[in-house]
Parts: sequence; C-alpha cells; structure tokens
Amino acid sequence: MVFAELLERAGGVGLFQALQVVTLLLPSIFLPSQLLVDNFSVATPGHRCWVHMLDNGSEVPTNLTPKALLAISIPLGPNHEPHQCRRFRHPQWQLLEPNTTATNWSEAATEPCVDGWVYDHSTFTSTIVAEWGLVCDNQSLKPKGQAVFMAGILLGSLTWGFLSYWFGRKPMLSWCCLQVAVANTSTIFAPNFLAYCGLRFLSAFGLAGIILTTATLLVEWTTTCRRDFTMTMLGCIYSTGQMALGGLAFALRDWRALQLAVSTPFFAVFLISWWLPESARWLIITGKPDRALQELKKVARINGHKEAKKTLSMEVLMSSMKEEVASARAHQSVLELFRVPTLRRRSCCLCVTSFAIMFSYYGLVFDLQNLGSDIFLLQVLFGAVDFLGRGANTFLLRFFGRRVILASFQAMAGLSILANILVPRDFQTLRVVFAVLAKGCYGVSLTCFAVYKPELFPTSLRMTADGFLNSVGRLGAVTGPLIRITRQVLPLLPAFSYGVIPIASSLILLFFVPETRGLPLPDTIQDLEKQRPAVATGNRREVIIIESTWF
Repeated sequence: MVFAELLERAGGVGLFQALQVVTLLLPSIFLPSQLLVDNFSVATPGHRCWVHMLDNGSEVPTNLTPKALLAISIPLGPNHEPHQCRRFRHPQWQLLEPNTTATNWSEAATEPCVDGWVYDHSTFTSTIVAEWGLVCDNQSLKPKGQAVFMAGILLGSLTWGFLSYWFGRKPMLSWCCLQVAVANTSTIFAPNFLAYCGLRFLSAFGLAGIILTTATLLVEWTTTCRRDFTMTMLGCIYSTGQMALGGLAFALRDWRALQLAVSTPFFAVFLISWWLPESARWLIITGKPDRALQELKKVARINGHKEAKKTLSMEVLMSSMKEEVASARAHQSVLELFRVPTLRRRSCCLCVTSFAIMFSYYGLVFDLQNLGSDIFLLQVLFGAVDFLGRGANTFLLRFFGRRVILASFQAMAGLSILANILVPRDFQTLRVVFAVLAKGCYGVSLTCFAVYKPELFPTSLRMTADGFLNSVGRLGAVTGPLIRITRQVLPLLPAFSYGVIPIASSLILLFFVPETRGLPLPDTIQDLEKQRPAVATGNRREVIIIESTWF
C-alpha cells in the first residue's frame, strides 16, 4: 500500500480537494502579475531632453511654433525622430532657414540631457523609468533590476525547499504570501530605484516559496489518477493570470496603482490559507504520524467519508508508508547525479536544456516593448497562446515522444525569435505573430519538460535532480534580462542569443538524451542501464513526485 491508498481511505477526490484547489489557485492566478508587472511599471515612455526654450514657460518665444522650437533645440536621432538622449548646446537658428541642409547642422555641438527629460504620458501616466530617469546612460539599470528580481526567485527556490522540509508546507505558504504582499506593497513608497529593487528582491524571494508550496500541496493531496489534470489546471491558471495582467495594466496606467492592485490580493490569500491542512505525506516522512492521522481524518470528514474512523488507524498508516519513510532517510547529494556515466550525460544535457529554456523565455517575456507597439494586447496574446500551448501538450504527449516534442518546440521558438530579427519594425503585425508563436512554443516546452524530467532519473535521485535543474533554469532566468545590456553596443546580440541557444539545446536533446515514452519510471540506476527505446507497459509502483511548475 502507498499514500494514494490512504487518500482513497480518506474519501479520494471530494469536497476537500475542490476547496483546496480553489484556495491554492487564487495566489497562482496573481503570480504572473508579480513576475511580469515590470513590463508595465518599468516601461520606457517616449522621451527627449528638457530644454529651457521649450519647457520653461517664461522663456518660450511666442512667434515660433512648438515644431520649430523642437527643430532648433533637439537634433534628429538615428530613426529621424527627435533624439532621446542629446540636445543642442545652443539653439540652431539656422535650421529655420528653408534652404538649410543636414550638412549645415550635423556637426553642431550637442550635449547630454543635463537638465533631465520630458516624457510622453499618452500611454502611461507614470512609470518607474520616468520617475527615476532610467533612460539614456542609465537604461542598463532596467535589465539589472529585472535580473535582481530573478535572482530573488533563484535564491528563494533554494531556500524554501529546505525550509518547507523542516517546518512544513502550509506555514511556509502563509508566510510567503504575507512577505509578497508587504514587500511589493512597500514598493510604492520606495524613495529611489535601489530601494525599489531591494523590495522587489524580497517579493521575488517570497514568490519562489509560493510557487513551490502550492505545487507541492496540490500534488501531495491529489490522487494519482487526477494528478496530471490538477497540474495542467495549475499551468492554465498561470496563463489566465498573464492575460489578466494585460487588462489590468490597460486599466491602471499609473505604476503605483498597478503595483498595489497586484499585491493586495496576497493579504487575502494569507488570511484564508490557514484553513489548509498540512501535508500528511510530509508529516509521516518527518516522523509525525499522529498529526498526519489527524489531518487525514480531517480530510475524510470534509469529504463526508464516515468510514474513515474505522479504516484509518496508526497501524494502517505506518505499514503503508514504510518504504517511503525509508527512502526519505536515504540522503542523496547533487554529486550523485554526476558519478555514473549515464546519469552524468543526462544531467549535463538537461542542465543545458533547463538553462536555455528559461534564458530565452524570460528574455522574450521581459521585452514586450521591443516586440510590438501595443504591449497590453501583446501581453494578453502571450497569455492566450500560453494557455493553448499548455492545454495542447496533453494531447501531443499521447501521440509523440517527449524528446521529439521538447526538441521541436524549442527549435521552433528559437527560429521564431531569429525570424523576428529580419522583420523591419514597420511590419508590427508580423513581428507580433512571430513573438506570439515563440511564446506558444515555450508554453508547450515548459510543460513537456516538467513531464520528461522525472522520467530520466531514478526514484532515489528524482527530487535531487528536480531541485538542481530548477536552480540551473533560474540561473538562466537571471542571465536572460542581463544580456540586454549589450544592446547599446551590439543591438542584435540579445535576440540572436535568445534564438540560437534553444536551437542548440534542441540538437543536444535529440542526439544525447533517450526517449522515455511508454517506459516505466526507473527506480534504480540499474534500471536506467536496462532501459530500451521499446514501449513498455505494465504496473507502475507509485513514487513520490513533486513536479515543479515553470513559467
């Protein structure tokens, strides 16, 4: 007997599971808003240098039009629009003469925007970029801030995994919801960009805990037959949250109002999360069977399963979980992933895949302004195609192998990003099509990777491998925004990297990683050696799998 049978004795799937799913999906729908809110609150509005003659009401000549004043004050930039980062040191009156050509003024002395900038408020009434001048020489601060945020998720993923093992899943979930709510709400009072980044780091640190504990609690309280459906639902909720963010940002054009709107729901989640029972599986493994039995009986009572008083006892509980307790006590370090040649090859290849997916994915979703002019619509489209991609993955896995799906959709995403490099900026619709196609391909890739990854490692190392690959992926998520700093010197390098790296990763998968479709989950390293590409069926002993949710 395994834990799934204990769940059946507690009523299987019933009212409790429905209430738990509703409770845990509530913070999940707001997670994408926290992750991607910088696309709007840190959006870069149109801007130019502040000029006395143009912007100081007492010095504006009344005999000249604003267009003429702009022409003599601001030089033209590379796109033949007023330069965003330079101004003439002195008014170039000769430019008002009808026969003046570019050669008459192209060498005129210019200077940086020493008096600040004037921003276009037609799209956003207020953004962090406009408030703290994150443009021109300071524009690299924006991707650095995004990298700091992703670093918070990376460190949080490492930290909360240990804390949730020692202190439990439920208290960590409640604490993380409170931390996210307080830290992100406090950003509206940040006096400068450094303080803002610090608060966002704390928020990201808590978000990592919410991602981990919600997925863990859902899996550990769900029966085996409903686990795939539950995790697919969780992924679709993330996609819905991405769509909702586009509409919310369209309605709230002030960055403080938007931050407040995406943060306050976590206070409500903190208050309602206390009714959730602790994971009985965790309580048993950590030597607390009395509490585990209480939680199982509580679940049975909610499910209306009156027979649980007779069928659930301490003897039944301990006998059913004997193997799982023994397995949990056998500590496995990350080094075990690289000792055996078969494991070493798989670990190295999946490290490349994990890094490549997250590197390119966050490079894409954090750069909406470079992909299209209507970033609100683009965000909604990104969420919609992600929803379709995650949902389609269930059907694709029935007919195709994991390796083929993951490699092909990674390559398609990379090719779509590379194709966008060749599309002129005037063809906005075509650029949006390629960007949305790439996002949809990553929706399939991320879900397929979550399914493929546990099937490549033995039971004793499955959780170790999952945590290690998750950390490598988050490292890619940190690097993705940082590479955009090179855009000032090499404009094509970020997009080229986002396209080439996933394509290279797909080739590594095809040549060096085996297919696992139809094969039983390996329990030992010897099972890995015996695996053959033939489809194998039969009874599978349930193993404890905590699937990570990637988005």
